[in-house]
Amino acid sequence: MLSIEVLTLLFFGLLFLFIMLGVPLAFVLGGLSVIFLYFVQGPIAFYLIASKMWDLMETSSLIAIPLYVFMALLLERSGVAHDLYRMMHLWWGGVRGGLAIGTVGICTIFAAMSGISGTAVVTMGTIALPQMLKRGYNHRLALGAINAGGGFGILIPPSVLMVLYSLLTEVSVGRLFAAGVMPGLLLFLLVSLYIGIRCWIQPEMGPALPPEERAKWPEKMQALRSVVLPILIILLVLGAIFGGYATVTEAAAVGVFGALVASAVNRKLSWTSLSEASLQTFRLSTMIAWIIFAAHAYSMAYTAMGAEEFISNITAHIPGGKWGALAFMMVVLLILGMVLDPVGIMLVTLPVFLPLVTMHGFDPIWFGILFVIMMEIGYMTPPFGFNLFYLKSVAPPEVSMKDIYWSVGPYTIVELLGLLIIIIFPAIALWLPDYIFN
Repeated sequence: MLSIEVLTLLFFGLLFLFIMLGVPLAFVLGGLSVIFLYFVQGPIAFYLIASKMWDLMETSSLIAIPLYVFMALLLERSGVAHDLYRMMHLWWGGVRGGLAIGTVGICTIFAAMSGISGTAVVTMGTIALPQMLKRGYNHRLALGAINAGGGFGILIPPSVLMVLYSLLTEVSVGRLFAAGVMPGLLLFLLVSLYIGIRCWIQPEMGPALPPEERAKWPEKMQALRSVVLPILIILLVLGAIFGGYATVTEAAAVGVFGALVASAVNRKLSWTSLSEASLQTFRLSTMIAWIIFAAHAYSMAYTAMGAEEFISNITAHIPGGKWGALAFMMVVLLILGMVLDPVGIMLVTLPVFLPLVTMHGFDPIWFGILFVIMMEIGYMTPPFGFNLFYLKSVAPPEVSMKDIYWSVGPYTIVELLGLLIIIIFPAIALWLPDYIFN
């Protein structure tokens, strides 16, 4: 029988090898789990995996994932973003950096409606980026604002990634949703302050609109009507959850209804848009479901090898006690975020990190917020951040991949500062769930 050290090197080494070779993540996780469990426990391993999968399929929270994905895809086609951008343009255009701040604000609103990251990035890259470049905004300031704002989609509830985290850790997804609100608003405030201060010091980075192009008050007030539908959808989804009127899954269904209403009001509801959104939801949800099943098998296999005792022995040698262990986990997540997708990182690292979190007495809800923020940073950091490629796919031809890569540097520092503030003051994440659910 091989030692746990050798098994760990083989288990994770083969995982990264096959991922780098391009083998689908579900096949890698599931295949390695079955092989290693067979050699550790014998033929009974097959029954253990089947039993685990059966239990997982009875989890009602799984239904929330396709519903939130479907809602996001409907909103992407509904025309809500165009109305929101026009409103932000009228209200913030006269301020230095105002269009970039308004764009981050729209991304924040979209985050509270959709639950995934790519929706806001693609939408704002299509609508806001050409307008900012046309108005003389610095390329990298504008690109970074969209990248950073798009990442809020997995932090501000509802969030598909939070649903996955709750499934893997068995924490309350409602409490996790509530915990994401204040950190999400904090990061929005910090990013907006950075843009505002940078453009105040360097006006050429984000010039204000000339006086003759600024909107009058009647026009501004009329544009506020565009906020009604987004606020209605946010209240329907989050109000139903936090008010105790609906579970997360039921609230997701309510959100889909709100997205259908928004599409109908904007005359974007058609059989074509519905069928396209449905097919894409089917593809994404199927992929996520198989990855979740495989990840649970992977976690079970590593635990069966003696992972908890091995991890305890490792952390005993990390300097700095529990804060050293936390710093170690955050650094690992930052590095992995540069090369792997967030779902894969979550499924690979949580089986290793959760025993550490429990051993050091960290609140799993609070740690979940730190985890999601690191995944948010992973979405925007080179070389393989998803938002980078989403943005490149819709950016004008004059925007190079080099511009997109360099744009994220200052925003990454700002978000890491926000992470540090939440670590120092855990109540930022924990006050709202305690207030609502206690």
